[in-house]
Amino acid sequence: MKQFDVPAIVPAAPQANITDLLIDRLAATPELVLFSLPKDGGWVPVTTAEFHAQVLALAKGLVAAGIQPGDKIGLVCKTRYEWTLIDFATWFAGAVLVPVYETSSPSQVQWNLSDAGAMAVIVETADHFARFDEVHPELPDIQSVWQIDLGDLDKLVAGGVGVDDEEIERRRNLAVGDDIATLIYTSGSTGKPKGCVLTHANFLETSRNAKVALKEVLEDEHGASTLLFITTAHVFARFITVLCIDAGVRVGHQPDTKQLLPSLGSFKPTFLLAVPRVFEKVYNSSEQKAEAGGKGKIFRAAAHLAVEHSKALAVGEPIPLMSKIKFALFDRLVYSKLRAAMGGNVKYAVSGSAPLGEYLGHFFHSLGIVILEGYGLTESTAPATVNLATKSKIGTVGPPLPGVSVRVIDDGEVEVKGVNIFKEYWKNPQATAEAFDDEGWFKTGDIGDFDADGFLTITGRKKEIIVTAGGKNVAPAALEDPIRSNPLIGQVVVVGDQKPFIGALITLDPEMLPVWLNNNSEDAGMSLAQAAVNPAVLAEVQRAVDLANDRVSRAESIRKFVILPSELTEASGHLTPKLSIKRNIILRDFDETIQGLYAGAPITEGFSTIRD
Repeated sequence: MKQFDVPAIVPAAPQANITDLLIDRLAATPELVLFSLPKDGGWVPVTTAEFHAQVLALAKGLVAAGIQPGDKIGLVCKTRYEWTLIDFATWFAGAVLVPVYETSSPSQVQWNLSDAGAMAVIVETADHFARFDEVHPELPDIQSVWQIDLGDLDKLVAGGVGVDDEEIERRRNLAVGDDIATLIYTSGSTGKPKGCVLTHANFLETSRNAKVALKEVLEDEHGASTLLFITTAHVFARFITVLCIDAGVRVGHQPDTKQLLPSLGSFKPTFLLAVPRVFEKVYNSSEQKAEAGGKGKIFRAAAHLAVEHSKALAVGEPIPLMSKIKFALFDRLVYSKLRAAMGGNVKYAVSGSAPLGEYLGHFFHSLGIVILEGYGLTESTAPATVNLATKSKIGTVGPPLPGVSVRVIDDGEVEVKGVNIFKEYWKNPQATAEAFDDEGWFKTGDIGDFDADGFLTITGRKKEIIVTAGGKNVAPAALEDPIRSNPLIGQVVVVGDQKPFIGALITLDPEMLPVWLNNNSEDAGMSLAQAAVNPAVLAEVQRAVDLANDRVSRAESIRKFVILPSELTEASGHLTPKLSIKRNIILRDFDETIQGLYAGAPITEGFSTIRD
């Protein structure tokens, strides 16, 4: 067993709660711009004092509307300023927010709100309301429904003018560190979603310690800032928002990824929060754009040099003079344009939810953007480990955060203990008992390992380990992640449990497909189904599979793959809101295809066998 413990940097405050972070920020910097709201292509500032006043007013509205301390309020809303406004107003009113992903189906909305015992719900759009309304008869406890786009928040504020400041202050101080702050439901990738009880101390203590550990990221001579575009309903963005209020970082929001580049250009953030797929998209789209402009060879040469340059710096090797000259040239022709596309000021990016891969880590590092990979779960209030600006290794998810202990037990499972670990699963004592060992360590279900310096690497999920008929243990992520980095590929699902060899289901990326087809002198208008059997597409997918196979033994390599004629999406029920695959659902829905893969039956989708 390997174990690394990092003591808390900041003394615990068991009587404090999350709202104290805003009160402390208000006392320190009332005129600091804490948020920027998008308007007419620009950004309207919101100071700490203005945000606090709006939180107070909305909290009064909730109280006047009948919300009692401890009441659960559901929220169905995409990433926007009002999300955090509602979050803090709920805490100021003494209530508990239950986030629901804005893409959730009616049945998912029903489960989360009913299991939580929600008394009220706030939805953003008419579409969100329609999904809630479909299951409203099954939610008899819901007494109030408000819709943001109908101006109901303003109506709440207007209705709360008679509530005294003293009453809000009383309610704000009711919760202590061990009390519930929020109820976040897991994605349900392995079964029915479970409600994670995260406490005020989970957010407060993790934030205060992370603020010190990530000081270089959260401070900038011109003012640190970040543009959020991943969903705030997920604990990752939710925690970062709390951390930004604690640290005084300016936050903007852009949930529409099609508008992300223009927003980055005008907002000019100093750091980003993203999942690896975003960085893959930035790289792949840049490569394909260069290819379309006849500069693909230059881009690939620049990318190769960037990776080699970063690797040399990482181990302290001297950079040859000719490489320095080429690097300076490529910086002007390629790297600077990519930096400009991301706003021009990005120095750091925090990445989580899946492995980024060393290639992209080194590539962006040479651009002057340090990607700090981290690891965590909903149950760990997002971060458990993270690379730091002063202590970082590309290809790992970093050391434990201050206040956190992490160990890898003999069978390779990662276990965590610390200020960030959730209290329990809501109304599910059996699942809670199963999640912890006798010493209070949370069993993550992830497989990993530490290096000698305490840097953790995650290699897969314990429940997802495939055991072939020959007894070979295979971690799917080791194959899936490198294949998925190919611009043509959308998702990869490795199969082969109790089968004679490893296979894979592969989908194409519908955004990148027409670009790739055009760049490779193929019909850019062909459908996914047509592309799935196109010889050029099959050859490119085979190339990606071959590269992944080079990383593993032959017994672990993908011997056959199928290109599906459709996407795996959240709407189809095959991806979680953070775009992780729901492996058990996919294996069930595509069982016939998988059986055909091994039976040698005719398969209508794209099909290939590994080259010997």
